[in-house]
Amino acid sequence: MGINFDVSRPKARSSINMTTKFHTIGLIGKPHHQGTNQTLKRLHHWLTMQGYEVLAEERVATELGANIEAVDLLEIGERCDLAIVVGGDGNMLGAARVLARFDVGVIGVNRGNLGFLTDLPPDAFEEALAKVLDGEFATEHRFLLEAEVYRHGMLKASNTAVNEAVLHPGKIAHMIEFEVYIDDQFMYSQRADGMIVSTPTGSTAYALSAGGAILTPNLQALILVPMFPHTLSCRPIVVDACSTIKMVVSPENGENLEVSCDGHVHLAVLPGDEIIVRRSSEQLRLIHPKGHNYFHVLRTKLGWGSKLF
Repeated sequence: MGINFDVSRPKARSSINMTTKFHTIGLIGKPHHQGTNQTLKRLHHWLTMQGYEVLAEERVATELGANIEAVDLLEIGERCDLAIVVGGDGNMLGAARVLARFDVGVIGVNRGNLGFLTDLPPDAFEEALAKVLDGEFATEHRFLLEAEVYRHGMLKASNTAVNEAVLHPGKIAHMIEFEVYIDDQFMYSQRADGMIVSTPTGSTAYALSAGGAILTPNLQALILVPMFPHTLSCRPIVVDACSTIKMVVSPENGENLEVSCDGHVHLAVLPGDEIIVRRSSEQLRLIHPKGHNYFHVLRTKLGWGSKLF
């Protein structure tokens, strides 16, 4: 493949940045969504009045009703200093898989349900965003996964994931058989509905619903969470992020399977295929307002108890 996987330990969070200035800003959002469109229009007007050059992803540019330059996500990554994603975590994940290959900061305005990755409120973003644009922000790097499907030793499909790569049946949920290797060392065979390989970012998503542990974003680790395993002794396991995960699908599986990346991109898998999952060389550069606290986010989103005294 010729890819040089950087196994150095990236910083999870930098100090507050008081000097960086943004000049060109890209707007990204969920198309044909009334609330998102309203926020995007406000953002465009507010940013233009502040003197910033503003680009909009082509899927939402036509709905803004303004004279704005429409570009694709790749061009936003190439030209912008900052990308603002309006929507839920799903919209952030879709944008992040593309923007992670560029040195562009990404910040989110929450128009979804949970919003673990989207910090700014949709109805009062101006004050917090103004401070970010003045250089008062924290930068956090989140690593991505690379998922590859091999058939008879040949690479058949690949893609990246911010949250997780999931091996599962293609249509109807049923038990499948596969072997799991960590750095080419056999770990176990599985009879389960599938396997979730998650980053710390994804540990509060699908992996959490399947019984996995929450990994704080600064950890350089992966968590493997079996889905409804056919044994009570099988539990989630956390491994180093530099590990290479290999899943070998039993040739006896009667139906076609697939690997889903963040639930958006689906790679076809046949009986006997090998799936390789490892840390990608790409990183998402998340921008947080000053004072961002990960545990406050967890308490708020998951309904944890407040301080007793």
